[in-house]
Amino acid sequence: MREATDFEGRWGGMSVAGQSSGRKTVVAGALGECVHVAGVVGFLRLAEQAGWRTVFLGPAVSVEDFLQAVRREGADLAGVSYRLTPETGERLLGEFAEAADELRAAGVRFAFGGTPPVAERARAMGFFERVFDGSEPSDAVLAYLKGVRAGARGEGDYPQTAIERIRWKSPYPIFRHHFGLPTMEATLEGIAEIAQARALDVISLGVDQDAQENFFHPERQSPRARGAGGVPVRSPQDYRALYQASRRGNYPLLRTYSGTNDFLRLAQVFVETINNAWCAIPLFWFNEMDGRGPWDLEGSIREHQKVMAWYGERDIPVEVNDPHHWGMRDAPDVIFVVSAFLAAYNARAFGVRDYIAQMMFNSPAGVSDAMDLAKMLACLRITEPLQGPDFRIWRQTRTGLLSYPLHPAEARGQLAASVYLQMALRPHIVHVVSHSEAHHAATADDVIEACGLARRAVENALRGGPDMTADPVVQERAEELVAEAHVTLQAIADLAAPHLDDPYVDPATLAMAVTRGILDAPHLRGGRWAPGHIASRVDSRGACIAIDPETDRPIAEKTRIARILRGAKSLTST
Repeated sequence: MREATDFEGRWGGMSVAGQSSGRKTVVAGALGECVHVAGVVGFLRLAEQAGWRTVFLGPAVSVEDFLQAVRREGADLAGVSYRLTPETGERLLGEFAEAADELRAAGVRFAFGGTPPVAERARAMGFFERVFDGSEPSDAVLAYLKGVRAGARGEGDYPQTAIERIRWKSPYPIFRHHFGLPTMEATLEGIAEIAQARALDVISLGVDQDAQENFFHPERQSPRARGAGGVPVRSPQDYRALYQASRRGNYPLLRTYSGTNDFLRLAQVFVETINNAWCAIPLFWFNEMDGRGPWDLEGSIREHQKVMAWYGERDIPVEVNDPHHWGMRDAPDVIFVVSAFLAAYNARAFGVRDYIAQMMFNSPAGVSDAMDLAKMLACLRITEPLQGPDFRIWRQTRTGLLSYPLHPAEARGQLAASVYLQMALRPHIVHVVSHSEAHHAATADDVIEACGLARRAVENALRGGPDMTADPVVQERAEELVAEAHVTLQAIADLAAPHLDDPYVDPATLAMAVTRGILDAPHLRGGRWAPGHIASRVDSRGACIAIDPETDRPIAEKTRIARILRGAKSLTST
């Protein structure tokens, strides 16, 4: 083995001969006359991330020198690369396999990487336990190096809880995608196809409205609306069938939304049938205010808190997905940030230990990338003090539903660009939203393609993307939002009755914050609960700000709140 050069030293600790750290050891190089080592270096970088001690043999390594290095280093795994003529490579690999047979019999593992034509011949030899042809995503190679061998077929080969999967796949985020077609048959086939393709880590079941609201009340279900908005699940057996369809490929986790009625009964069904990866529940939504459920505002808040507590008792992660519901209704950015704090605060208060912070970008659709990033940083900063040994925050990002253009090529561009921007937050979970969503609900093929687009954006970012959060404009806006959010939070606290110890978890106080207009959105005008009097627009920076509806000029949160409170006092005095 030749000595390591300065170039090799830059690859983060690849070992030279004789070094040992007690870890498993992998040696890798380009065989014979092949001098192409970029793939070898990439493989060893991933091996280091997976905890291996790595030894880089370099280009043009003879069979004899290669195997001598395997013996000298006590290698557990040897990575062989060849990227030249397939016919020459086949003969050389045959010579290598014959000479290495004794080592393989002794337990040394061998993997191969090369061009697809050479890889095809290497695979046909049956000597290598894994053959890579360059089409595999980096996270699949990393999974192999973390212990998932070729031909892995059981759940035990893939972590089956959300937190374990996040840690196992790090530094790559796990992928989640929404999926549910109008029939059980089509959805079962699609889940099987997605799982077999190893496209993502979490399938979020999209079920129809009757499954969310009337699962336990068949007499209320409408045959006409069957399959509207998702798969028509009608029994625990249906959920079990969907779960079984996923038991292949990379064994993705399943999860679903918490429904809009009979919350705790549904939670029990979800955990028993699909091993619900995590709970997703709003604090203020999915009720009469948005027309998606039968509950009044205060009653639904109370019920949603019970659901958080139920999952918290069972150490199942919880996502409280409020912020983007305000953003999608054109609420100013400060309302988005305040709702992010209240969501995390309530999750912690009701016993959740692992909290998934949902951050939907592009909501509303007109915000700029810089201001979008600033808003998400503000959400993270205002919730950071809540973290501790018993409350962990896991970052989840997604592309905004309303941001996709109808043109397919432009939609694909939006998906990739948005995911690249999201990577500035180093998310633990990327909720991939298919480029097809502006036109139709994603099919299995759409999901697989969307995940491919997102994966490439993630890999590009992890290879050394710029730190977009360091932009002074982004930092200034984030600080501005945190300061304004504290004004709004204080106004909510001031609504509480004097005897209350904690207004931020009191359903009556939280509901009053909405009915008084402290938490408000323009799209809620005309509804029963929120006044919808707040006005907003996207300013020249690309930030969504509150404006005076009479002058169309920006209005500070302190001024807006003061006007609301003055209006309430005048109504009381009359």
